[in-house]
Amino acid sequence: MGALLGDAVVYADRGTLVFKPRDQWHTFWNAGDGPCRILEIISPGEFERLFEEAAEPREATAPSLDVRYGIEFDFESVGRICREHGLTFPDE
Repeated sequence: MGALLGDAVVYADRGTLVFKPRDQWHTFWNAGDGPCRILEIISPGEFERLFEEAAEPREATAPSLDVRYGIEFDFESVGRICREHGLTFPDE
């Protein structure tokens, strides 16, 4: 797994624990050739449906998710992050 945590880039192998402090900009990606699984523990809760809702079309979800969950999405950074880390995005 690769992750951008604030301004730091970290890589984690199987079994590695990565801590992301609350209220920090972050992005995760599969940094390898095989499947990548991430177990994310969010505490305290209240994010139970966030990821399901975030998978819906952006135009419909981004403003409401910002308000409902108190978070921000930076969709404009996706292209830059993909270029910097040699990633492909499903829409490409």
